[in-house]
Amino acid sequence: MKKVYLSAIVATLLVGCANTESTSNNQVTYETGKVANSTTPLPATAHTATLIANLDPNKAPSQNFDLTKWKINIPMEDDKPNRAGKVMEISAQTLGSTTNPYTHPDWFYTDARTGAMVFATPNKAMTTPNSKNARSELRAMLAKSYKDPKNNFAIAANLDAADYGSIGGELSATLSVDWVSTSGNAEKNGAFSSVIGQIHAQKNEPLKIAYRKLPGHEHGSLYWRYEINATGDNYSKRKDIYHNVFGQYNLRAGSVDPIDGIKLGEVFSYDVNVEGNMMNLTFIKNIGEADEVVKTFSIDLSKPHYQGEEYDEGYANSWMYFKAGNYNQCNVGSSECTNNGIDAGDYAKVSFYELTLDQ
Repeated sequence: MKKVYLSAIVATLLVGCANTESTSNNQVTYETGKVANSTTPLPATAHTATLIANLDPNKAPSQNFDLTKWKINIPMEDDKPNRAGKVMEISAQTLGSTTNPYTHPDWFYTDARTGAMVFATPNKAMTTPNSKNARSELRAMLAKSYKDPKNNFAIAANLDAADYGSIGGELSATLSVDWVSTSGNAEKNGAFSSVIGQIHAQKNEPLKIAYRKLPGHEHGSLYWRYEINATGDNYSKRKDIYHNVFGQYNLRAGSVDPIDGIKLGEVFSYDVNVEGNMMNLTFIKNIGEADEVVKTFSIDLSKPHYQGEEYDEGYANSWMYFKAGNYNQCNVGSSECTNNGIDAGDYAKVSFYELTLDQ
């Protein structure tokens, strides 16, 4: 009886109608609301019912989530004169407002069925200067100015740790990946994938959490990667070290479906807790169910030569910041993805049901 009741709750909350008003931004044109209704409804579990019940589908993201310490990049050209020719950036002051909340009908909005905070990204759009991949992604802002050291955090081993806005911090998210591009070269790890959480340093990234699902597979794979911190003359030596969480990151065409992975639209969580010098990661799927699965990982960011890597300096002398959202890894260059619009499946979509930053 309880399961029937929960199913009824979820079914009722997931009902929604697409808006047929067409909009156009940068590289892609599609019907507003179409992406929001393009995936299988959430599984009818007690956990998902609670998530949905705690969100208001009639409110903007900042009215459901605390976004006061985040700014966002949107995959289109900025309309502000002082940022002409640059990717759209919405400040923390604007993004965090609850009285005049920011949304974008295509790239950043509230799901009209669930209340989730949606990040959508095409395979090709304007990007930030040092990237070839488009994004609808949050960047933590601990101070008002990028140049202020207190805008970022450090680990305890940093000799200048007191100059930064925080020593460590914690990023927690409950989310679903609702779509990844269906075009691309399966030999490339960027194809069919999106980065959904990060720790970024000055040049390199000690953490990228990513999801990847091959076309034809029912399940996708969740994994994280550590980029060795090679700097100076050794900068070209940097590389990623991959860690599987659920599924397997490097599946190729013809691979068996990773049944231990995660389906599109399936809710899972990650927690990134940087405490002292340690980065502790926790991933959970089937949350609250009898078959719940928890995976944990820990790494000392202060130590160099991770897994014996000669050029890894560790991150003791780095400042860092958290990111979360949808950093689409399927581009029209190295990943060989196409950009024929939403109907062709050339986009990525991620929905957040919980997002907290403790810094």
